[in-house]
Amino acid sequence: MVAALSVALTGGIASGKSTVADLFADRGAVIIDSDLLAREVVEPGTEGLAEIIDRFGAGVLDGDGRLNRAGLGEIIFADETARQDLNQIIHPRVRARRTELIAAAPDDAVSISIIPLLVETGVRDRFAGIILVDLPVAEQLRRLMARNHMTADQAQARIRGQATRAERLAVADWVIDNSGTPGNLPHQVDRVWTQLLWEKVSRS
Repeated sequence: MVAALSVALTGGIASGKSTVADLFADRGAVIIDSDLLAREVVEPGTEGLAEIIDRFGAGVLDGDGRLNRAGLGEIIFADETARQDLNQIIHPRVRARRTELIAAAPDDAVSISIIPLLVETGVRDRFAGIILVDLPVAEQLRRLMARNHMTADQAQARIRGQATRAERLAVADWVIDNSGTPGNLPHQVDRVWTQLLWEKVSRS
């Protein structure tokens, strides 16, 4: 069965996507997290991890034979070709797994797929609408440095490796402003959730 309504949730790194997704889950949404799927498709023994080793070498593994994501991140955010090669390994596998999970959702559900690189991967048209978690770049930089204990240069490299704020705003159907405190989020999520429920009813 296919979910009655399938939308995507996106935002730049450190924008608060997971926090917003949790609020939607509290209201009954089926959440499909692309970051979790990206980990799943490169677990030890998978074809995804084997391809990464072929491309980047065994040095991207940790002592337990798992992918050292932080180490690989340092490589791909300094090398555009390397980043594209990694995306070509991971993204098709994530898309296939996400499609399976959307199809498995209850037929009266609203499924929300968290897709950080929605603009970059060109999957906007696969969804009935796009929710953007938005904040100014300066605040995004500050939060990323604090959360990941990065220098300004490291954090800026991560941000530059993604679509711009303007590019994300251009594809958004609903915008949730996360520039303030977490207390400002629930009423915004309620507003969007109400609209999603109406959208689901109109499509049924």
